Amino acid sequence: MTTRRTSQDMKAATAAKKLGIYLPAAPQEFQEATITREELNELQANPPQWLVDLRRNGPHPRTIVAKRLGISISGLNRNGYSEPLTTEEINEIRTEEPKWLVIERQIAAEVKAEEERIEKEARIKAERDARRARTAPKGK
Repeated sequence: MTTRRTSQDMKAATAAKKLGIYLPAAPQEFQEATITREELNELQANPPQWLVDLRRNGPHPRTIVAKRLGISISGLNRNGYSEPLTTEEINEIRTEEPKWLVIERQIAAEVKAEEERIEKEARIKAERDARRARTAPKGK
């Protein structure tokens, strides 16, 4: 990790987001560093033990918590989970499967289905427009 800034450097917060980790749980040296693209690639390819442990045990950022529970970040917020959770806490929620989790998973499934429907409609419209453009008479 380095202190110089180039166009390929990033703040620790950006690197943490790309690594899928909760920055305050990372070592102080990482939190205060400017990370190069090469260093990020190396961390991804050959993660040090602290990164392996953090990814395995947490605490995890809310994006990862939501993904592991199969719900949205908004769903976490609606149900009072605004802080990072550990893997153990996530597993407890999944094991207990509270009513709110079932509801939030249903909401997430409905949102995904609607997004897929909209994408399909957009593809169909684009194909239709492309066909019309190919068959339209040429202007003079």
